[in-house]
Amino acid sequence: MKDLFIPVAAPVFNGNEKKYVDDCIDSTWVSSAGKYIKQFEDGFADFCHAKHALSCSNGTVALHLALMGLEVGPGDEVIVPTFTYVASANSVMYCGATPVLVDSEPDTWNLDPTKIEEVITTRTKGIMVVHVFGHPVDMDPIMEVARKHGLWVMEDAAEAHGAEYKGQRVGSIGLISTFSFFGNKVITTGEGGMVVTNDDALAARMRQLKGQGMDPQRRYWFPMIGYNYRMTNIEAAIGLAQLENFDWHFAQRRRIAEHYGRRFDKGTGVTIQPEKPWARSSYWMTSVLLDDNFPARDFVIQKMAEAKIETRPFFYPMHVLPMYCEQGKQRSFPVADHISARGMNLPSSGNLTAEEIDYVCDTLIQLGK
Repeated sequence: MKDLFIPVAAPVFNGNEKKYVDDCIDSTWVSSAGKYIKQFEDGFADFCHAKHALSCSNGTVALHLALMGLEVGPGDEVIVPTFTYVASANSVMYCGATPVLVDSEPDTWNLDPTKIEEVITTRTKGIMVVHVFGHPVDMDPIMEVARKHGLWVMEDAAEAHGAEYKGQRVGSIGLISTFSFFGNKVITTGEGGMVVTNDDALAARMRQLKGQGMDPQRRYWFPMIGYNYRMTNIEAAIGLAQLENFDWHFAQRRRIAEHYGRRFDKGTGVTIQPEKPWARSSYWMTSVLLDDNFPARDFVIQKMAEAKIETRPFFYPMHVLPMYCEQGKQRSFPVADHISARGMNLPSSGNLTAEEIDYVCDTLIQLGK
C-alpha cells in the first residue's frame, strides 16, 4: 500500500462523459453554445427543485454573478462566515462591498446563527451562508433573522451538492444559491459553476450579465456592462454525464465518511465532522479535527504525505488574512480559530477502496500515539 499514492479527492468518470465530449468535438460545438448547456442547466434546476439554473465558468464567478444580480455595491455589507474558502469573502469585495465576518458553531463548523444580529447595521444587504464541507447550515433561524430585518439569504453550496436540510435540498432554501464544479467536488465539470434561484427577474438579470450584458432581444446590442462568465458546451457535457450518475457519486462520499467514522472512535483522538439529526451531508470531503494528543496539524500532514497519503489543511479563517485582518482586531473568533488550526481533510475520492481507507486511518491514528 505504501507504494500507492492516495489522492485527497480525484474525479471519477464512469458514465457518459467521454461519449458526450466526443459528441461536442464531432459536432464542433465546443464553446459557450450548444445543446449540453441547456440540458445541464435544466437538469440541475430540477435537481435543486428550483426554476432557474445558470451555468458559468467557475464557482467564484457564480458567487460574483449572484451578488451582482442582487445589486450589491459600494457601501453595502454582506454577512459572511469567517471560516470559509476565500472566494466567499472575495466575491463581496469584487462588488465594492464589505464582508462582515461571523464566527462558527462548534458542532457543525458552519456560521453561528446566534451571532448574526449583533453585526447587522443599516448597510447590511444580506447573509451569505456556506455549507462547509457539505454539511448544511442550520437555515431556519437564519431565515427568521433575515425576514425580521428585511435581508436576503444567499447559499454558497459549492461543497454541498445534494445535501439536505430537514429533507429539503440545499440551494433551494435561500433567495439564491451557488455551486462549484471544480475537479474535487461531488460532481465536476473540470472547472465550472452554477447559480440557482426561483426568482424570474433575478435570473433574467444574471443571464444578461454573464453574457457580456447583451440584450436578449437584440443581438450585439449591449445596454449594460457585462462579463464573459459562460460555461463551455464541453464542460456542460461532462456535468450532464456526472449529474446523470449523481446518486452513485453521492453514495460513495457517504460510504467513505461512514467507514472513516467507524474507525475513529472516541479513543483515537480524531473527530469527524458530526452530522446533525436534521441534516444529510454530502461529505464533499471527510473532514476531521485532531485533539491535543496529536502533534501540530501541519506536521501530521507532512507525515501523511511521506506515507503517500495526500491530505489538506482546513481553510485559514478570513480574519487572519491580510485583506480581512482588521475585523480580527475588532472581534474574536475562537471557534473558527480552533477549527482552522486542528482540522484536515482526508482522502475522499469516490473510488476509494476499503483497504485504502483503513490504511489512511491506521497511519493517522498511529501519529496520535
